[in-house]
Amino acid sequence: MPDQQIRRFVVRGRVQGVGFRWFVEREASLHSLTGWVRNNPQGTVEVLAAGSAVGLAALDASLHQGPRAARVDGVEELPLGDVAELQAALAAGRQGFWVSG
Repeated sequence: MPDQQIRRFVVRGRVQGVGFRWFVEREASLHSLTGWVRNNPQGTVEVLAAGSAVGLAALDASLHQGPRAARVDGVEELPLGDVAELQAALAAGRQGFWVSG
């Protein structure tokens, strides 16, 4: 995919224990994105996603809404940092989106 991009998001608010990771997995899969979502010890949810600019924009919009039981106080796009895990998974042919941690 020539226009593939990678973006990293951190979602703040009431986002743990409300099905947020499964919501993200479903939304990302709908937009043919590859990557992972995980809970962080600080009570946030982190998302690392790869795919088209259109798909990533749709995921970004979904992150601002969240599932019904969540309360999203903010979504921050952060520098990519270490994306070795995602790059290795993509190089190995892994597809789809997965819940990590």
